[in-house]
Amino acid sequence: MSHGPRSGLAAVSTALLAMSRHLEVRDVLKTIVASARELLDAEYAALGVPDDHGGFAQFVVDGVSDDQWKAIGPLPRQHGILAAMLREDGPQRLADVRKDPRFEGWPSAHPDLVDFLGLPIRDGDEVIGALFLANKRTPAEGDPHNPSGLPCPAPEGTCGFTQDDEDVLGILAQHAAIALTNARLYERSRELTIAEERSRLAHELHDAVSQKLFSLRLTAQAAARLVDRDPARAKGELQQVAALAAEAADELRAAVVELRPAALDEDGLVPTLRTQIQVLDRAHTARVTFAGHGARALPAAQEEAVLRVAQEALHNALRHSGADRVDVTLGRRGSGAVLRVTDDGKGFDPQIIRSAGRHLGLVSMRDRASGVGGSLTVESAPGKGTTIEMEVPGG
Repeated sequence: MSHGPRSGLAAVSTALLAMSRHLEVRDVLKTIVASARELLDAEYAALGVPDDHGGFAQFVVDGVSDDQWKAIGPLPRQHGILAAMLREDGPQRLADVRKDPRFEGWPSAHPDLVDFLGLPIRDGDEVIGALFLANKRTPAEGDPHNPSGLPCPAPEGTCGFTQDDEDVLGILAQHAAIALTNARLYERSRELTIAEERSRLAHELHDAVSQKLFSLRLTAQAAARLVDRDPARAKGELQQVAALAAEAADELRAAVVELRPAALDEDGLVPTLRTQIQVLDRAHTARVTFAGHGARALPAAQEEAVLRVAQEALHNALRHSGADRVDVTLGRRGSGAVLRVTDDGKGFDPQIIRSAGRHLGLVSMRDRASGVGGSLTVESAPGKGTTIEMEVPGG
């Protein structure tokens, strides 16, 4: 086992738990690399995810500053030692990577790597990454030339990485494969959800634009019939044509905006909700409003859950409740946030929970809330409208 400051079973457990907390692929990669470097007390660590063109789709490093990384240049290709880790089963443990016959050099700004430990990350038979550490630091207790006792590089010509280090990294790589695979599945699931949502919004916008164009056509026909016998009324109809044409143009612009890739990651929860609610307000006869009261950024999984619950609640209110008005608010509560969707529709009896739960998607909304440590409450009564409130804890 490593002699570094984070050695021992507790350190391994901490590293594995850290990897399991993240759902975004990039976050998982960063956590794997940082955990490996700290756990085995190395100066540098990196993890590359191969693409299908002889390079790396992603390459994450730890121990190199942002300026150093920019100076190094483009992502590395799959050659030399990196190729060996992707194509061979076993680990690569070397006293001096520069003296290995497969070594092919590195860019001038690249840090100088000496002793080296690397291995592939596998999901079954598929290699999904290459993880490596370099420049193992060893303890210097009792060294008169290093009275601080801080770790220092291994003596020249020896590999500081031990068999124990190799075993620990093997365990880390197995769990890294699970964490990375789960993150990929999560992102794929989210992409499918986003695609479904975009399809639903496209349908709603198509309906709204079609209604506007149908009205535009009827009004234009009425104006044509009135031109000769009642020019004044014809003028009024033509003014209505202009107004309907402007509304149809607004709907088409909304469609172009809303059918972009989801903006949650780039824009944040509040702007994304505001944009989608503006579209729904234009697409439906009901008045749909949004207000954000001091809400701040939340962890990505919580923002995703809040957005999906808001969309489900809005869909229910606009399609099933017969509401004339739907109000959405997002406010701050402690370190978290509260979402509230209120409509003045026909409501329902909460005691009839089974049929209502299936019909209104309440079960899935509660699952989303509880899945991020939050809660969901529903208040409704026949003829009294419905309020759905979701609270999340924040980060």
